Amino acid sequence: MNKAFSLTLRKLRTERALSQQALANKMFVTRPTVARWESGARLPDAIMIKRLAEVLGVEVELLLSSAAESEESPNVILVDDRKLVLSGGLPILEQALPNANVMGFTDGDEAVEYAKSNRVVLAFLDIELRGMSGLDLCKRLLEINSHTNIIFLTAYSEYSLDAWNTGASGFMLKPITIEGIKNQLKNLRYPFFIGETLA
Repeated sequence: MNKAFSLTLRKLRTERALSQQALANKMFVTRPTVARWESGARLPDAIMIKRLAEVLGVEVELLLSSAAESEESPNVILVDDRKLVLSGGLPILEQALPNANVMGFTDGDEAVEYAKSNRVVLAFLDIELRGMSGLDLCKRLLEINSHTNIIFLTAYSEYSLDAWNTGASGFMLKPITIEGIKNQLKNLRYPFFIGETLA
């Protein structure tokens, strides 16, 4: 059963105000076929996934990545060179994302090494890091996995324009709050499965 794909498909369909029958008609399949995809009982093949992406108006990579996503805990990282920010921010991230594997790093290179061997779905990055800017770190993380959602953290709002030019999903002013995190999760470029819901 692939809950990540089924929840992604249901979310995209409902956002477009399509019934299962309406989507089935556009896909040239039966309504029970769509229902099986949304229940996780069946996964469409690559040709159907491509057609779904066209009908729903999304990048095919979004559907392919959710189809390939395992149901293990998603990896979320927080990178800030101040230990005080990490020690305060990590528990808040764990509260907001209770089923995620949350890791903290004070060094950008360590975060990159972690991302090379672990699929990071969401990264909270301080913009001002020692040795490497958060903007450069964003670029390196996206080279490793173009579907990593990046949310920039800073105490300085003047960085927001630079942050938006990187392909990031969001921008938060410090301090980190549960409400702030939950608001950012609504706008992710690449939603991911967490527990019984889609972030």
